Amino acid sequence: MSGVASKAMAARGASFRLANITTKAKNAALLKIASAISKNKGALLEANAKDVQAAERLLKARKLSKAFVQRLKLSDHKLRNVVEMVRSVARLENPVGRTLYATELDHGLELYKVSCPIGVVGAIFEARPDVLPQISALCLKSGNAVVLKGGREAKYSNGAFFKLVRDVSERAGVPRGWIQLIEARREVRELLGLDEYLDLLLPRGSKQFVRYIQENTRIPVLGHAEGVCHVYVDEHADLEQALEVCYDAKVQYPAVCNAVETLLVHRAIASRFLPGIAERYREAGVEIRGCERTRRILRGIKRATERDWRTEYLDLIISIKIVDGIEEAIEHINTYGSKHTDAIITRDEKAALRFLRGVDSSSVMLNASTRFSDGYRYGLGAEVGISTGKVHARGPVGLEGLTTSKFYLLGGGHVVATYLGPGARPFTHRPLPKRWSDIVRALEKA
Repeated sequence: MSGVASKAMAARGASFRLANITTKAKNAALLKIASAISKNKGALLEANAKDVQAAERLLKARKLSKAFVQRLKLSDHKLRNVVEMVRSVARLENPVGRTLYATELDHGLELYKVSCPIGVVGAIFEARPDVLPQISALCLKSGNAVVLKGGREAKYSNGAFFKLVRDVSERAGVPRGWIQLIEARREVRELLGLDEYLDLLLPRGSKQFVRYIQENTRIPVLGHAEGVCHVYVDEHADLEQALEVCYDAKVQYPAVCNAVETLLVHRAIASRFLPGIAERYREAGVEIRGCERTRRILRGIKRATERDWRTEYLDLIISIKIVDGIEEAIEHINTYGSKHTDAIITRDEKAALRFLRGVDSSSVMLNASTRFSDGYRYGLGAEVGISTGKVHARGPVGLEGLTTSKFYLLGGGHVVATYLGPGARPFTHRPLPKRWSDIVRALEKA
């Protein structure tokens, strides 16, 4: 058996034990991980510096982009955020063992639908070393084992984070083998074929990367291919508010999937709004590309092409289109967007409601920056990624997205024959006030 298969099999074995450890034990392990990250900040930054130095050499050789190197870098601030993220996951309610549905089928025949871990998660991500502790924390809290594969550009950072999380959690009593790391790119192909061990794949990276994963595995895949996000500035927008939101959505951190890539501006306010936002963008070094109507207002900008409307720049570049109204804005977003995150700036409540209902995206916002589309900011503790699909989980995926459910049927010798035929006994189908946790406590005391 290969090394990859052995690690996946070990994770599978650990997943059965991990699914049954207590909330108290999981939270204690998470808090110890957070403390260890804080105490070992110097070693983590030292490991990351090796990755950044190698990446900067590739940047000079034009083999990597500035955005890629930016995502790779750790800092004191980022590490503090990681520590707080892990602690926030510990504070969240345990997503496992919640009663989702409880009904009496008949006297003494009770059915419970209960949340449970998915099992073994395979997380494959590119050069974002802070992703590893995020996914690890969420998997631990939700009772899932995890096999991690980070980008080779973050080799030293990922290795340092992995060793810390593994050693600290296992010393805290988490089942040995629950977290695994594979490093070689060739091992990804083998991992994609291990559907007997892995229950879910979480890819995070470029459009091409995610599509490669989706097209080369039988394992269910949860994620998004790209983030082509929009802000529509309506004719009834507060223009000062619109300036702040549109600036933040592009400039605050352009190298991420929830940064805005296209502005849609109502023709009635375009001549008043565009010069102001263009000035702020230029001061921040943003390259502006526009439709013909935009270029008549903003002289000298590049022409936006059909390709621009579909492009996730992940950089200080933005495309702008003037539209005749909200219906054209919605149609543009639903045609060219990636179902990730889109926003409207308006004071018109009817327009706001039309946009919120009409845009087919996992997050739709009113008078707020698209940068809020994030598991931590949504109060999920952290996120394993953002899903633009409509099955199982959608939007920033936190703890609930890492659980599934199963039914427990508790009877007293009941048989189906009793409920068939001319004298069939009827089902009661009466909602039950009891929770599954009540049943568990009763069984533990017996």
